Amino acid sequence: MKKIGLAVIAFISLHSVFSQSEKTTFLVQPYLQDAEPSSIKIMWETSQGEESIVEYGPTPKLGKKSIGNAENVDFGKSRLHTVKLEGLKRFTEYYYRVRTGKLVSDIYQFKTPPFASDQESFNIVAMSDMQKDHNHPDKFLEVVNEGILQYLDKAFEGELPENLAMVLIPGDLVQDGTKYGQWQNDFFKPGEKLFSEVPVYPAIGNHENNSVFYFKYFSLPENGTPAYSEHWWYKDYGNTRVIGLNSNDGYRDSKHQYEWLRQLLEDTANNEDIDFVFAQMHHPHKSELWIPGETDFSGKVVKMLEDFSTKTGKPSIHFFGHTHGYSRGQSKEHKHLWINVASAGGAIDNWGEYEGRDYNEFTVTQDEYGFVMVEVDGDHHNPKFTIKRISRGNNIVGTKDNALTDSITVWRKERKPKAPVAISPNAQESIQGVVLKAGPFESEFKDAFHAASHWQVSEYESFEKPVFDSWKQFENWYYLEDRQKGDDLTDEKTNRLKPNTTYYWRARDRDQKLNWSEWSQVLSFETKQ
Repeated sequence: MKKIGLAVIAFISLHSVFSQSEKTTFLVQPYLQDAEPSSIKIMWETSQGEESIVEYGPTPKLGKKSIGNAENVDFGKSRLHTVKLEGLKRFTEYYYRVRTGKLVSDIYQFKTPPFASDQESFNIVAMSDMQKDHNHPDKFLEVVNEGILQYLDKAFEGELPENLAMVLIPGDLVQDGTKYGQWQNDFFKPGEKLFSEVPVYPAIGNHENNSVFYFKYFSLPENGTPAYSEHWWYKDYGNTRVIGLNSNDGYRDSKHQYEWLRQLLEDTANNEDIDFVFAQMHHPHKSELWIPGETDFSGKVVKMLEDFSTKTGKPSIHFFGHTHGYSRGQSKEHKHLWINVASAGGAIDNWGEYEGRDYNEFTVTQDEYGFVMVEVDGDHHNPKFTIKRISRGNNIVGTKDNALTDSITVWRKERKPKAPVAISPNAQESIQGVVLKAGPFESEFKDAFHAASHWQVSEYESFEKPVFDSWKQFENWYYLEDRQKGDDLTDEKTNRLKPNTTYYWRARDRDQKLNWSEWSQVLSFETKQ
């Protein structure tokens, strides 16, 4: 019995020695979450170890220390660490590194957000659907390192945190959110150079599968409906409010989410510090490349955002993904943009591969990899934002090295073009094949150009029920061609009208910054047999 006892003690002692000597390693390098003007959260994952320390300061010498906590992720020995730094100065750069036992990270940087009153300008990257495509497994790594990081390095001076405020991702971060290893290998590792210095804010996609790993790895603002923590949320940065929504099955019909969004938009309408609202959700309302991906939930959200923008004059955007390609559109009656920010890695939905449709709202659709840059101007006198699509091309037509393939600027304040001059037909003409003709586009702003025209024909001067209603935009890139090429937007052929009838018609013009003119004068004409 004594020999057995000694043997057990020896085994335990030997096991203890090996356990203590087992090297602690990073499974996920440090990444940033939930930045506020005076605080930020830093997270990382290690193979073992409870110690959660962040050393930080205004210079690489650091000098300050904050302690957090660690939790289990996958029921093994690995530990996910979270440390919240508080008492920070707004819009200020800091250096930091993390420590778990003898394991110490490199020194990284971050920058705290400003107040809206600081009137600071800033940049955002939006991208989505980076789940691994096994035919091109390193595409997300390429989009981050050769795409985003190289683009910013060439476009701006200074370090990364100075030039990028946040990363928005409307869903499908991994192929299967229930697979623990995919989070480390397919999302955080390819993105570590970006996420270590710029906070990342995702909205959950269908490929996350409502996984516990998603909610453990991200510490999103807890300002949504309490019972649905982190499913929907908002984050303010300067003069912009970013909203994250859950468009997945089981949450689309949630009255809680609609009511929360309704109340939030009502509060935002009364908040003079907020000029712009950017919402992100995974599923599209309309999709030119892949109709089966559309959801009614997203349509209801778009309607709420449109109404908000028209009521308040505050322009809005909804970013989405799900369809693996880029699209940019705009609402007809509202200063609201529709932007698909995919694909950052998922297999491209190539033209003709799935059922698609040429929607009136969209002016550009590209079956390409890439990301979207959002440049926000914080000047309270006349703030604006600019959207830029930076393309990496595709594997059929060919790759692109950060090519600018689409851009639009939207101003907070209205800059209306002049109402067009209605020319013909008029009361003296009696015709059957009717072509409406208006004068050239005019605006007092030299940089404005003719981006859209809207034509109406009615049997009543009130135009309550138009018999002809046509909205044409200056470009319509669909299936690799511009279907609006050669249209100067100053005339429009109507549908067949009734004979021997008096009709009234009018037109209005829109510039490229989503400003509509007033309607033209109303002319009338008669059709003959």
